[in-house]
Amino acid sequence: MSKNENFIENKVKAYIENLFSGIGESQQLFDLKEELATNIKEKVADYKARGIQDEQAFKEAVISMGDLSGLVDDMRKLGQDTARQSVHATMTARVSTAGIIAGVLLVLFGTFTVAMLYFMGLDAVNVTGPGIFIVAGGALMTYSLLTRETGRKYAMNRIRAAFYGLSIGILLFSFFAAVMTRFATGEMFIAIGTLMVFFLAGIGLFLFLILTGSDRRKKGE
Repeated sequence: MSKNENFIENKVKAYIENLFSGIGESQQLFDLKEELATNIKEKVADYKARGIQDEQAFKEAVISMGDLSGLVDDMRKLGQDTARQSVHATMTARVSTAGIIAGVLLVLFGTFTVAMLYFMGLDAVNVTGPGIFIVAGGALMTYSLLTRETGRKYAMNRIRAAFYGLSIGILLFSFFAAVMTRFATGEMFIAIGTLMVFFLAGIGLFLFLILTGSDRRKKGE
C-alpha cells in the first residue's frame, strides 16, 4: 500500500470509528462500517481522478455522504437491543451451518463417486468427471465458513466471501480440468497448460483478496 493510500485508509478508519464511537459492537455495525468505508474510499478515488488532493478529496467524499445521523441512531438502538442481535446471529449461523454441511456432503459425494467408478473399471475421463462435485463443495464450504461469525471474528462481507469461494473454486477446478484434459487428450503439456490458466487466475484473485482485506477481529481479541 502506497503512502497516499495508507493516508486515506487511516483517515477513513478514524472518521468511521469516531462516527460510531460509544455504540455497542455488533455484526450489523461491522457490516455497516465496511460498507461506508468502501463507499467513502470509492468517492475519494473519484475526486482524486479529477485532480483534487488527498486531504480535500477526503473532505469532499465525507460531505457527499450526507447526514449519517440516522444510521448512527439506528445502530445505537440495535446495540441496545440484544434480542434482535441474538436473532440475527442465530439466523446467520444456521445459514452458514447449512452451507458448511452441504459443502462437506458435496465433497464426500464426489470423492466416493470417483472411487466407486474407478473400481467399476470405467475409463479415466468418466472416473474423474464427478470430481466437479468436490470443486463445488470446496467453494461452498469456503463461503459458508467466512460468512460465519465466531467468538473472535465478525463474519466477512458476503460479496467478498463469495469472491473467496470463487477463488478456491477456480483453484480446485484448475486441478480437475488438468486431470480431465490429461486423460481426454493423452498429452501432458496440454494438461499443464490448462492447469496454468485456471490456477494463475485463482491464485491471483486469492492474493488480491488477502492483500486488500480488513481486520475482522473483535475488540479485545
